[in-house]
Amino acid sequence: MNLAATATNESLAHTSNVLIYSSMAVYTLAFFAHMAEWLFGSRSKVARTAAALTSGTKGAAASGSPRIEVRGGAGTAVLDRPKVITRSATGARDVPDGPGAHGDDVQGDLYGRVAVSLTVLAFGIEAAGVIARAMSVGRAPWGNMYEFNITFSSVAVGVYLVLLLLKKNIRWLGLPLVTTVLLDLGLAVTVLYTASDQLVPALHSYWLWIHVSTAIFCGAVFYVGAVATVLYLFRERYESKLAAGLKPGSFATSVMERLPASATLDKLAYRVNAAVFPLWTFTIIAGAIWAGDAWGRYWNWDPKETWSFITWVVYACYLHARATAGWKGRKAAYLALIAFGCWLFNYYGVNIFVTGKHSYAGV
Repeated sequence: MNLAATATNESLAHTSNVLIYSSMAVYTLAFFAHMAEWLFGSRSKVARTAAALTSGTKGAAASGSPRIEVRGGAGTAVLDRPKVITRSATGARDVPDGPGAHGDDVQGDLYGRVAVSLTVLAFGIEAAGVIARAMSVGRAPWGNMYEFNITFSSVAVGVYLVLLLLKKNIRWLGLPLVTTVLLDLGLAVTVLYTASDQLVPALHSYWLWIHVSTAIFCGAVFYVGAVATVLYLFRERYESKLAAGLKPGSFATSVMERLPASATLDKLAYRVNAAVFPLWTFTIIAGAIWAGDAWGRYWNWDPKETWSFITWVVYACYLHARATAGWKGRKAAYLALIAFGCWLFNYYGVNIFVTGKHSYAGV
């Protein structure tokens, strides 16, 4: 009976491995589709429209309001067409707020739809791999770093897909997301891989489901905020060059015009970080309660606990700075990236290179 159960578990573990590798193959196809979207899709429709309107106003009437003719059976009506622009985070210049990488043209939009469809398929396959891993041992699928990695990457993609449903102007996130997910899974199956096995005694607790699941979700959302922050810094510099009358290179122009305006990226980064910060606070509290049950003390200044608290402090400083007028823009963005760097070190650095009570990496 036990032998049969073991064989079944090994079969599920093998199925999980096959599913994870399969998801990597589909993610690779999604990566190439996203690349095609960026390379072959024309620049954003809104950016092109704003550029045309800007050039058209040179010969327009004194009101400076561009006009559009609407022809119908009863004659021709002349209407004013407003510019679709948003102010950059620095307030230096009004710039177009493009719809994202696909550019709203037929070819780019086709590649974008294919890329999203492949991403959805890869997400489903990877999620099935995570579930199969959990079923192979009958526990939460995050008992070591390999399991944490495959769960984290699937949750990150899930967050992206949810945002895609809630906010149409988010497809630009697909390329960096799929790229980093492939790197994450590659690291998981090569360096961090651990055979499916039972938990160490210290992890046998219902808090494993609560504490670690919230940590994974928070990390996935923090990742989305970090990507938006990095792209904000590039886009903001591009807009500053335009405001100064400089002409960026053709490659930079081609890439930057496929992104939303810096103000949009800055707002997205702030909102997602602010939204998940209370849950990160709960994650630390839940970990402290679990530590009290497992070790008799709520706080031991273990490296994992210490860096979790440092991450909390830096994100708290970022949110406070971001809400303060003097720290909006690039300075707050750098602070946000430092905070995410603390989260990454807490995950990779502490788990791999530092010995403590949380040494369950399995590598």
